[in-house]
Amino acid sequence: MIPFSILDLSPIAEGSDVSTSLRNTLDLAQHGERWGYRRYWLAEHHGMPGIASAATSVVIAHVAGGTSTIRVGAGGIMLPNHSPLVIAEQFGTLEALFPGRIDLGLGRAPGSDQTTARALRRNLGSDADEFPQDVAELQDYMSDQPRQRVMAVPGQGAKVPLWILGSSLFGAQLAAHMGLPFAFASHFAPQMMMQAVALYRDNFRPSAQLEKPYVMLGYNVFAADSDEEAQLRATSMQQAFVNLRTGRPSRLPPPVANFRQQLGPAENAMLDSVLSCSAIGSPETVKSQLKAFIASTKPDELMITSQIHEHAARLRSYEILADIHKQL
Repeated sequence: MIPFSILDLSPIAEGSDVSTSLRNTLDLAQHGERWGYRRYWLAEHHGMPGIASAATSVVIAHVAGGTSTIRVGAGGIMLPNHSPLVIAEQFGTLEALFPGRIDLGLGRAPGSDQTTARALRRNLGSDADEFPQDVAELQDYMSDQPRQRVMAVPGQGAKVPLWILGSSLFGAQLAAHMGLPFAFASHFAPQMMMQAVALYRDNFRPSAQLEKPYVMLGYNVFAADSDEEAQLRATSMQQAFVNLRTGRPSRLPPPVANFRQQLGPAENAMLDSVLSCSAIGSPETVKSQLKAFIASTKPDELMITSQIHEHAARLRSYEILADIHKQL
């Protein structure tokens, strides 16, 4: 069976705070390690009231320090926000602290709005367009014999696997060209998934890091002991997504019964589209939906996210999924 991994946005739930969110993140990682998940990734977002992982490398250190075997990494670092040298130093440090356990996924989007991006002190003129050059520069800093005069210390010679993240054909093309593993954000932007995966696999060039293409797909799971409970739990993420898309980003709301029935046709159509790569239900329902998704997409790995308001219910969702993985 293909590996399952965890993508955590360190959600800040309504009625909670950042400290609790980060404690919950470590607790989920420790449970995920025991349950057999392969890796635990955190994402860089800025200016988002419901996400606590903005200082992504710091949170990675928090999680890696409290676990022992699970791989920990970024899914991802938004490279246009940063100097490649700084990222080489940060992840070189993480690799020195936790050898053989650190991943570095790289994204092209700023992970924020334009005003927040300006506050990050980066030139907004062409940074996204320079993403391939930034990836190559970062790769060189972390090589055994960099060509650049400036040295990344820590960083030089760090054996940190790089991944390209994407939600479009651009990331697929770049990952194929550079011979890097590709993670597609199908958990919130599934529209070009099949086309991007085919493009990546068809055009992949082997590299020193990777001999053959490797595809990870994002997937939402809301598992509970009954279909009804799972549908209720999923409404927290649905509310948060509607709030975000309508310009009202929020903390992760508590679940609301019959939430979808309260929405208009346009909002329901948006949720149907963006959350089409999701399994919601009891163990048997989730198992059936997962099997169908894996059969149709044939990924090498799934990266599972589960935005559930109550921490105990989120743990239960990942526990159910771990049991399903063993059955599959």
